[in-house]
Amino acid sequence: MSTHINAASKNDIAPSILLPGDPLRAKFIAENFLNNPKCYNEIRGMLGYTGTYKGVPVSVQGTGMGMPSMGIYSWELITEYRVENLIRIGTAGSFHENVKIKDIVVGMAASTDSNYIHAFDVPGSYSPCASFELLSKLSQSSENLKIPFKAGNIVSCDVFYELKENWWKKWASMGIMAVEMEAAALYMNAAYNNVNALAIMTISDHFVTGEKATAKERETSFTDMMKLALETAIK
Repeated sequence: MSTHINAASKNDIAPSILLPGDPLRAKFIAENFLNNPKCYNEIRGMLGYTGTYKGVPVSVQGTGMGMPSMGIYSWELITEYRVENLIRIGTAGSFHENVKIKDIVVGMAASTDSNYIHAFDVPGSYSPCASFELLSKLSQSSENLKIPFKAGNIVSCDVFYELKENWWKKWASMGIMAVEMEAAALYMNAAYNNVNALAIMTISDHFVTGEKATAKERETSFTDMMKLALETAIK
């Protein structure tokens, strides 16, 4: 079985999967953390691999940028490939001085300016949130590895180049930690299909200080986030 965006057969993908936006980050994880990784997808350059981590099958799949792309990949992984645990590992921009470059943040909830929820015909507002099961496992992994993280509300935005000056300050005033572009769609898809999802991000940009990580750093250097996600995936 394959789809128009995924060449994998039904049994090629593990029940637990890591979802970086950047397919080269998927390749990096497969080559540096998984044993005997096999590439199951190269369609559209969106690389997917399955291997083992500490003896447990784990997959890693690039998803691209934005909620439409995350929505398509995660929906197919859930409904066509029966993936049960989906962990986004991405980057985010901090809205607060105490959330620093290279800090790991976890979206307990994902506020959004997107209309992605219209697909589910919910009669009111909906609050996309993380799986408590995965969040609990992440907390255990954090203690074991001595890798800290910060958890709270994030915002998933449709537009990267916002035109309104200081638009982010209104989100920051409501306690939003950081901005990214995929978590809300992932959380909605997971909730509708009764599976587990969690979004883990490393801060790569800072709205207060103006700091930015390089493209190479975003691809290969955020290894603490990768370790946390892998340990959570196999628990």
